[in-house]
Amino acid sequence: MTTLAATLERLDWQTIGLELDREGFIVLPGLFRLEAPGLFGNLLSGFYPPLAQVSNQWNDILQLPYRFPPQLNDFHAQCRAVGQQQALPQLTCLRKDEHLALGQDAEGEYIFPFQLAGVLSAPGEDFTGGEFILTEQRPRMQSRPMVVPLQRGDLAVITTAHRPFKGSKGYYRVNIKHAISPVRSGERRGFLLSFHLGTHLGVGAAHDN
Repeated sequence: MTTLAATLERLDWQTIGLELDREGFIVLPGLFRLEAPGLFGNLLSGFYPPLAQVSNQWNDILQLPYRFPPQLNDFHAQCRAVGQQQALPQLTCLRKDEHLALGQDAEGEYIFPFQLAGVLSAPGEDFTGGEFILTEQRPRMQSRPMVVPLQRGDLAVITTAHRPFKGSKGYYRVNIKHAISPVRSGERRGFLLSFHLGTHLGVGAAHDN
């Protein structure tokens, strides 16, 4: 068993699921080593099975018929069958005054509800600014901004585009977007990993999966 696989096995997935239900994201401190070979692929393949269970619970709550298969390879096969052929960009590199505008990586028919985010450089040492931010839009309410506190080696599980929220009249979908605030100094290197594949024609509309 690899070090990462052993780490994932020790995680409290019940607590992770509850926090994702409550806030739409969770930060797992010191989860990965930068020098680990095949880091991105191992993170995706390791996190997919337990997050697929949470995703299916969300679809059940929202009364959506689709269920994610238990393994990432099977999900990618479904993506490719509908024209989603390409892995989405993974690395970000922002320098002074650069930022990432609010958006969603939600192209194609099959959109996985979660993404993985991290920084590869050290906040406060290699760069300042560059906070990872989520915004949540609930009906008839102002957007709620949330700063995701990330240090080098931390991993955040974030909502890709939508999550269920329990209101006074039952559950409904809330819209989530992510951004990176302007870097004030230095160079911010990071990553954002998507479990679903993108379309080869560019950005498209997301369906209710």
